[in-house]
Amino acid sequence: MKKIRIIVDDISAVAELSGSKTSEAIWDALPIENTVNTWGEEIYFEIPVKSALDENAKEVVGKGDLGYWPSGRAFCIFFGPTPASEGDEIRPASAVNIVGKVSDDVEMFKSVQDGTNIKLERM
Repeated sequence: MKKIRIIVDDISAVAELSGSKTSEAIWDALPIENTVNTWGEEIYFEIPVKSALDENAKEVVGKGDLGYWPSGRAFCIFFGPTPASEGDEIRPASAVNIVGKVSDDVEMFKSVQDGTNIKLERM
């Protein structure tokens, strides 16, 4: 598996990308920098990757999952419930391709604010 580093302010987390076509396209586009949007306990931001939903797309994801949201061409980091969640589930706005998982404790992302700069880089 390919490893990436996610850097937001003084937060640095390691994640592993899956072997999917979408995750390979993300790897090829690295490094990527943008500003984050927050939606409940989700961080998302547009990336220069265009990919359709794959056969394993999910409407409910796990804590620490990394997703690609085709509707917004966005990379997503999930660390808790969103406004679309029911109960304790973690539900994106619509289905996402799962492209990897954060290896570190994702609780650190709870302090990230809208508009903060984020960087994804290869390890």
